[in-house]
Amino acid sequence: MSDISYYLMRSGELKRKDNNITMYSSDGIKKDLKIEATRDIYLFNEVTLNTKILNYLGQNNIPLHVFNYYGFYSGTFYPREKLISGDLLVKQVDHYNDGKKRVFIARQFLLAASFNIHRNLRYYKERGREVGEALEEIDYLRQNLKKCCDVKELMGVEGNIRKKYYETWNSIIDQDINFEKRVKRPPDNMINTMISFVNMLIYTTVLTELYKTQLNPTISYLHETGTRRFSLSLDIAEIFKPLIGDRLVFRMLNKNQITEKDFEKESNFYYLKEKARLSILKEYDESLNATINHKDLKRKVSYRHLIRLEAYKLIKHLNGDKEYSGFKIWW
Repeated sequence: MSDISYYLMRSGELKRKDNNITMYSSDGIKKDLKIEATRDIYLFNEVTLNTKILNYLGQNNIPLHVFNYYGFYSGTFYPREKLISGDLLVKQVDHYNDGKKRVFIARQFLLAASFNIHRNLRYYKERGREVGEALEEIDYLRQNLKKCCDVKELMGVEGNIRKKYYETWNSIIDQDINFEKRVKRPPDNMINTMISFVNMLIYTTVLTELYKTQLNPTISYLHETGTRRFSLSLDIAEIFKPLIGDRLVFRMLNKNQITEKDFEKESNFYYLKEKARLSILKEYDESLNATINHKDLKRKVSYRHLIRLEAYKLIKHLNGDKEYSGFKIWW
């Protein structure tokens, strides 16, 4: 069973010999990768590899996610799809082309994402943080999502929800961060850098899980489709950012696991030092492997498996078996 994500932080070379792949780091450290148990591979430094490696990863259905020197996402080697379904592809396209069908799915993504944002704020309100006003405004904005007639309107309301949400972060985070607004390209302070890094991890995790299903990751409903873009991953990631990503950021900052000293500043952007990236990756992997008692399945499932289940729920909706409703935190 594929259950290991390899996060390779050192520079060096990936080599294949027989049925093994080995990472030879430039500092002399050798690491063998258990291909039969590998889910996906992350490269976070300058690593040399050849087509023999890519062909082998493709044969074993293993995505390879690449991040640049600064820890920003560069792209993914996405193996040829083995579970492709022409019937489901036609249905995916139909739900994209039909305005009402597309808006319904897009709305469900945002209703779930905004509910999970609201749940995060409620948690901190119960612990004395000054987030009550934002909770009320987000409640109001969530009702507006139900009235939107197109995706552009939905995205506009979602932007206002996120703005209100981020305005509360100075109250939630114990460090003196002076976080005012979300800036992505490039991230202009330590919080934006951390959010971008964690969000890209969630995006790539969703992409890996989508690869294990029959869904085509380039056909989306909330985000626009485009060339060289796995936009369905962006759609589903919206649901899990508050649950996995934001909670990780709050937890690590409030425990001082990440502080200002863990960042470097270039002319117009911040980036994480290697040690901080490693700490976040460890926390992230532990978060994905943590389990909850699923109220419908009546058994324990990991946070990672919740993402796969979300894809299955969407497939059921596209096939007309059961109307889709995005995942909402119940605990």
